[in-house]
Amino acid sequence: MAVPRNRTSNSRKNTRRSHHAKKPKNTVSCVNCQAFRIPHTICESCGFYHTRAVKTAAATVAE
Repeated sequence: MAVPRNRTSNSRKNTRRSHHAKKPKNTVSCVNCQAFRIPHTICESCGFYHTRAVKTAAATVAE
């Protein structure tokens, strides 16, 4: 079993973790209703994906 030879200092530990911060989610505007949505997903407000309707408006309201 691997055992560390020396204690990792706070500076070295925090330097290693400097890239672990959360990044904001990328959003794009819908081509149909201009609402913000996550890329490569169906728009939650209108049900369009790219230029075609995937969900109907009645199904969107019911959910």
